[in-house]
Amino acid sequence: MIVVMGATGATGNALIHSLAASGRPVRALTRTPHRPIPGTAGAHQPPVEVQYADATDPRSLHTAFEGAGQLFLAMANGPAQVELETRVIDIAARAGIGHIVKISAPAAEPDSPVAVSRGHHTVEEHLRTVGLTHTVLRPYAFAQNLLRLAPSVAQGVILGTTGDAPCNYIDCRDIGDVAAAALTRPGIAGGTYTLTGPEAVSYPELASRLTALTGRRIRYVGLTPDELRDHLIRNAHMPAWLADHVTEIQQLSVTRPEAPTTTVSDILGRPPRTLDAFLHEHRAHFRR
Repeated sequence: MIVVMGATGATGNALIHSLAASGRPVRALTRTPHRPIPGTAGAHQPPVEVQYADATDPRSLHTAFEGAGQLFLAMANGPAQVELETRVIDIAARAGIGHIVKISAPAAEPDSPVAVSRGHHTVEEHLRTVGLTHTVLRPYAFAQNLLRLAPSVAQGVILGTTGDAPCNYIDCRDIGDVAAAALTRPGIAGGTYTLTGPEAVSYPELASRLTALTGRRIRYVGLTPDELRDHLIRNAHMPAWLADHVTEIQQLSVTRPEAPTTTVSDILGRPPRTLDAFLHEHRAHFRR
């Protein structure tokens, strides 16, 4: 049995589809089991089992991990992430889970300029001390997060603080497929993998591609980090920690120029999905 935490997220849900298609037994965890999880219904053999669990509720985790051998661990970034993920890992170890696949982040280092990445480093180190077999996936920016730009695209602008620096993007479905490989192919388990799409694209280039896609002129407007943070808090209504995170990861692409890796194609034997294909697939979203 493979337990999937984060089953309602883009990556966890993509993983469920990949595992179910291969006939693997899957237990999808959710805090709202009364709401359907895409990909958990239909003619899957065996069917996907949906179960309640909450990282703040240790008893629910003990129950959710019973009889399982592997765990996919993905949680939304947030101030309590380190505390919650280390708790999940400890309970999984006590429950007999033998292998954990964790979604981490680039620059997961103790002195990373990105606070969330420092937190992921702490969790990675905890995984090592627990002694379980563990696989760490470090994906760059999710292509699915670009959908959040739709309101500003409708105004004809993309705001950022990256300048001409190239940024890596990856489709969450490719992350899910790599996670499925780590959970089903012993030769993949135990590694640390940095995941990207096939190209790194700057914000000005992204604006140009969205212009071609929508038929409306979309321009990139460069801001200072402080200006971007203030905009995200005042106009996008982000909490301060999230505005800090977005600003920090954009600045990271400036201080550490990004370039694509071949990891996805090396593991899956096929190229990762392209940014253009993703934008075209969601063109109606950007044309509203």
